[in-house]
Amino acid sequence: MALVPCQVLRVAILLSYCSILCNYKAIEMPSHQTYGGSWKFLTFIDLVIQAVFFGICVLTDLSSLLTRGSGNQEQERQLKKLISLRDWMLAVLAFPVGVFVVAVFWIIYAYDREMIYPKLLDNFIPGWLNHGMHTTVLPFILIEMRTSHHAYPSRSSGLAAICTFSVGYILWVCWVHHITGMWVYPFLEHIGPGARIIFFGSTTILMNFLYLLGEVLNSYIWDTQRKPPSWQGIGISCIYRGPSS
Repeated sequence: MALVPCQVLRVAILLSYCSILCNYKAIEMPSHQTYGGSWKFLTFIDLVIQAVFFGICVLTDLSSLLTRGSGNQEQERQLKKLISLRDWMLAVLAFPVGVFVVAVFWIIYAYDREMIYPKLLDNFIPGWLNHGMHTTVLPFILIEMRTSHHAYPSRSSGLAAICTFSVGYILWVCWVHHITGMWVYPFLEHIGPGARIIFFGSTTILMNFLYLLGEVLNSYIWDTQRKPPSWQGIGISCIYRGPSS
């Protein structure tokens, strides 16, 4: 039996995201007052995605509890639709975007923090909030993947969806630059047009790779749980093997 029911974990994670979003929006930073506001940052978009996803998870748990034993076919159909939405959102948005934000942020931060998170931001964003936006996303989504099986969509439709999201965000970043004359992320100011194209192309490829990684990880976790370890099979055969003489 699990030490903490997964339903309780989902509620706690949802509340933590609500707290992070409220605290982030309460910060008065100059970048929040410019064109696009918080919505030009992938970190903020990812926080909204994670909060919506875990909100759907909690709603699914509540619906499952209310539907259990009712025998109402219409309620069961609606629950299946909700579960399908939950699974689709984890596969296409919550996992790849969440892992992308954590990985890319900390890689660039380790190389030169001024390129992604200038030291000036320490005056506005406390350390715990920074980790709430750029660190805890990863363990939270892995906990969800470990505690519940999620049915992935067809690979072609899933990759098409994550490509659409990636290209859409890149176009949004370029549009913000077109309107304001400034790039959303400081490091984009220091590289040429060719390098930007390579970077944007690489991020789209990485998003697709992370989608495939999530698909493989989900299958590995649940296929392993459904199959008994090979040593158990060996042990059983030894137990039931009669004496040789």
